[in-house]
Amino acid sequence: MRKDKKQVIGDEIGDEQIKLFLNFEPVDATSPSLHKLIKAYRGLRVDDFERFLTFFVEAGHDLNGKDEHGNDFVALIKDQRNAEEYIELINKARG
Repeated sequence: MRKDKKQVIGDEIGDEQIKLFLNFEPVDATSPSLHKLIKAYRGLRVDDFERFLTFFVEAGHDLNGKDEHGNDFVALIKDQRNAEEYIELINKARG
């Protein structure tokens, strides 16, 4: 690859595709907001996750949702290899 070419992995995701992650609902006692965050974390690249957070907050969802054990998004992903950038985005969105 030429040095002046940026490597692109995967197709560009549009806003409507990102907003689809707002439709996921849990099947257990996990808060719907936390469930949506986890699904987006697992399915979106970090840049797309950042865009998702804008739609998430605009829709009135809770950035501090917890599962049935009292764990929030950060607690659930903090030990994962690529979690740091996602945690920074959540902390930024929380203010």
